[in-house]
Amino acid sequence: MAGHIQDRWYKVEPGPNGKSVKVKTERYGVGLRYRARYVGPDGTEKSKSFPDRQKRLAEQWLAQIEADMSRGQYIDPQAGRLTVRQHAERWLASLTMDPGTFVGTEQRIRLHVLPYLGSRTLGSLRPTHIREWLRKLQDAGVAPAYQRVIFANLSTMLTAAVDDRLIPENPCRSSSVRAPKLDPRRIVPWPRERVLAVRSALPEEYRAMVDLAGGCGLRQGEVLGLAVEDVDFIDGVVNVIRQVKLIRNRPVFALPKGAKARTVPLPESVARAIEEHISQHPPAAVTLPWRAVDGAPVTASLLFHRDQERPVNRNEFNRWSWRPALDAAGVPRGRASGMHALRHFYASVLLDAGESIKAVSQYLGHHDPGFTLRTYTHLMPSSEKRTREAVNRAFADGPATDDGPTTAQGE
Repeated sequence: MAGHIQDRWYKVEPGPNGKSVKVKTERYGVGLRYRARYVGPDGTEKSKSFPDRQKRLAEQWLAQIEADMSRGQYIDPQAGRLTVRQHAERWLASLTMDPGTFVGTEQRIRLHVLPYLGSRTLGSLRPTHIREWLRKLQDAGVAPAYQRVIFANLSTMLTAAVDDRLIPENPCRSSSVRAPKLDPRRIVPWPRERVLAVRSALPEEYRAMVDLAGGCGLRQGEVLGLAVEDVDFIDGVVNVIRQVKLIRNRPVFALPKGAKARTVPLPESVARAIEEHISQHPPAAVTLPWRAVDGAPVTASLLFHRDQERPVNRNEFNRWSWRPALDAAGVPRGRASGMHALRHFYASVLLDAGESIKAVSQYLGHHDPGFTLRTYTHLMPSSEKRTREAVNRAFADGPATDDGPTTAQGE
């Protein structure tokens, strides 16, 4: 058995006849009688106390400790006393990820997890606390999609606690805990008339943004980070290799979302819009740090920029240019009316033309064509119509005859 059991109410002393006898200690009858002691893997002594008449329970506890050590499943009983806040600070400090992703993760943990769970010890965290916390997020009006992201961040953080042998299991993964469900939302692409109306309502120097987002499927940050050298007018392609991101409202250059650069076709109509834009608003060399606010400086000749060779700030653009354009075009404001709506328009145009899901996924920069399919499957042409057309083409010369299977000579 690992360690031993100390009886704090009695001690053994030599008797008058040379035999050992048990005598009461000064602590007799006070406090917990038995203390189970052992040396942990880190070389320090651990212990747990038990009341009178529970020596057998203390022995079972030590036996369990020994079994956990032999299986490599030992968890220090003291480790669970770390609070969720203390663990969050250590976990965040250990992360190695994109700086923009880190900022978002840190904010979600700080604003939505720690106010509710931060003072709890890791060892006391139970599935019921997670369920109650999720209900508080729901009652606070947090959007379901954002709830899922926050929940995923907390679950990842607690998985790290399991890996570090701080807790035996992650309460977020309990069968009684359900990740927040997304609201069923079917994307309704903008009609061409709405796209053109919003384009016309934008300040003239920003109108070509609509052509790039709606005609090439670029994200807003990718449009803002597009340089003239990224546009190949000869081969008719756009190389999407960077975006402008905001890290605590400070702009940086970074790879596109998911660190996935891509090449997309450049339609002639979009090429003409870019050429006209360049003639009226020449590109400017903009220098920003790469990936992080303290990253190495990188310079690109951006198509869209502000005075003094600064990048366009997406928050200011949305507030002072995009939303007023929506109002002027009679488009309701809201999440569905962000500049991302132009990517949905682009996908709908390609699918309506019969482009494959694989190609649409590639042009949009999605990692998983399955995600593209799930998002836009309702926009694809009717499968019944395609089936009828395919069968009609197959039988265009009349139905084939079937004289039965042929057999090889000699069989």
